[in-house]
Amino acid sequence: MDKAKFRMPTAYTILFLLIILVALSTWLIPAGAYQYVNEVPIAGTYHAVSPSPQGTGAVLKAAFSGFYDAVDVCVFILMVGGFLGVVMKTGAVDAGVGRIIQRLGGKEKWLIPILMIAFGLGGTTYGMWEETMAFYPLLIPVFLAAGYDAVVGISVILLGAGAGIISSTVNPFATGIAAGFAGVSLGDGILLRAAQLVVFEGAAIWFVMSYAAKVKKNPARSVVGVGAGKIQANMEETVEFTPKRKIIMAIFTLTFLIMIYGVIPFDEMGLPLPVLGWWFPELSALFLTAGVIIGLIDRMGEETIAETYVAGCADLLGVALIIGISRGITVLMNDGQITDTILHWGEKALSGAGPVSFVLLVYLLYLPLTVLIPSSSGLATLSVPVVAPLGRFAGVEGDLVVTAFQSASGLVNIITPTAAVVMGALALGHVPYDKWVKYVWKLILYFFLLTMVFLILGVTLG
Repeated sequence: MDKAKFRMPTAYTILFLLIILVALSTWLIPAGAYQYVNEVPIAGTYHAVSPSPQGTGAVLKAAFSGFYDAVDVCVFILMVGGFLGVVMKTGAVDAGVGRIIQRLGGKEKWLIPILMIAFGLGGTTYGMWEETMAFYPLLIPVFLAAGYDAVVGISVILLGAGAGIISSTVNPFATGIAAGFAGVSLGDGILLRAAQLVVFEGAAIWFVMSYAAKVKKNPARSVVGVGAGKIQANMEETVEFTPKRKIIMAIFTLTFLIMIYGVIPFDEMGLPLPVLGWWFPELSALFLTAGVIIGLIDRMGEETIAETYVAGCADLLGVALIIGISRGITVLMNDGQITDTILHWGEKALSGAGPVSFVLLVYLLYLPLTVLIPSSSGLATLSVPVVAPLGRFAGVEGDLVVTAFQSASGLVNIITPTAAVVMGALALGHVPYDKWVKYVWKLILYFFLLTMVFLILGVTLG
């Protein structure tokens, strides 16, 4: 009798298992807390508190608590789904993708570096991450139609933006917040991070292009199989790119450009441009409005627009649920009051270390912390006020603490199952999590080793 072949659990199961593991940890890890001033922890103030172990009821409610906590992101994902549903029904995307592939004429591979650099610039300047969720349904069909697999489409966005975030230069949501708590300016350490950006983005582009070339030459070498996934353009039939569809694609493109402009904090980057200060509520309204406008241009009836939009929302409902469930892990940790205890253990481990040892230990400390707290801004607020003062005793400047923090946070968030963007992207491309790990682990190792080299150089040259 053949042995049953092991199959990787779905993203939902993986996340629920992690929730159970975190709940068990609240029974084993002592509860504790720092003293806070304006929601910022004060170094050296850790103290034990009454334990608050999380039981079965908390486990069952964790996913829902996380969903409430992440409702703005989840609604945004649904609105993007509705918008894409309307656009896809018009046939404009199929026609547009067909025109792109036709124009490229065998040079599709150059889309990879061009788009990865664009996403990398978004990641390093304003922390483009959650916003990338809107691009997966757009670009995965392009790469599938070009003869690649869904992994290539995901990698262009996830690894392109991810390499930029690891090497954040002026990202206000990670570098800016961490620098403020470390008592340094955003410009301190920027040359080291800029060099890191060039190396890391180059390594990511080389990695993706190498894999894409193998898949193009021999589809059997794909980790998931060419054409895997439901979200793809149908290239078997030529769809005419009519003037009406050109207008729809223009509005489609303009919507994404407005989204990008709306979230960039130009004032914090020192640029003299009007700041819209948009976030998920405004972005959700943008995609809803654009979807309705496109439906009207295509002369759909009111009922058709509504039904198509709702059906599009339903297509991304699973992704929204994954984001909510993943947020529940952090909620459970906070309710069990073990987050500060884990941070305190790190504080004790760092005390008394020399400069090189300290900065490497900080980097290693942030790797597991990011798994538990995927939000870079949340992790910076929680930990940097505790870690940065220790660096002064070790002879390590605050900018290196910031670089170690953001490098670890960015690295973990392109592979950890607690990162909503990772699990959401894989769900959109129908790529199993174990296949993603099998594919990306070598690049993760390259990034890990390169970061340690950069941190040692920072200490040596500083």
